[in-house]
Amino acid sequence: MTFGSLDAGDLGEGIAATLLYFLVGVGVLALGFLVLDLLTPGNLRRQVYVDRRPNAAVLLAGNHLSLTVIVVTAILTSSDSLAQGLVDSAVYGLVGVALQALALRVLDAVVPGHLRAIVDEPTLSPAAWAVATSLLAIGAVNAAALS
Repeated sequence: MTFGSLDAGDLGEGIAATLLYFLVGVGVLALGFLVLDLLTPGNLRRQVYVDRRPNAAVLLAGNHLSLTVIVVTAILTSSDSLAQGLVDSAVYGLVGVALQALALRVLDAVVPGHLRAIVDEPTLSPAAWAVATSLLAIGAVNAAALS
């Protein structure tokens, strides 16, 4: 059966590829969340979704957006082979998670005060925006390195 210039086999393969890349992307974001949770005090999920700590939410958003840029670029520049493309995307996603963690450690070491402590603050801090922006910049550089 054909749909315009696309036959049912191509459609099925495209849907399968979409689902598999989705799983890789969600896996990278979940791992990124877990690593960020380890690098920040307390339970990040509770701080964002229950306690509604604005700084925790800003850091999580910056981390997720940064990793998303990396994964999307990895997908767009990956091999035409589905299996190799999935491996490429997963590996570059994992490298992105590791580099984000390293960046947070470096920022914590060189910025006055403790960046980890801002997560617990009840009011929005400019430092949270600065860290989130740094994470986005690092993610963009990593993504550019892929292409």
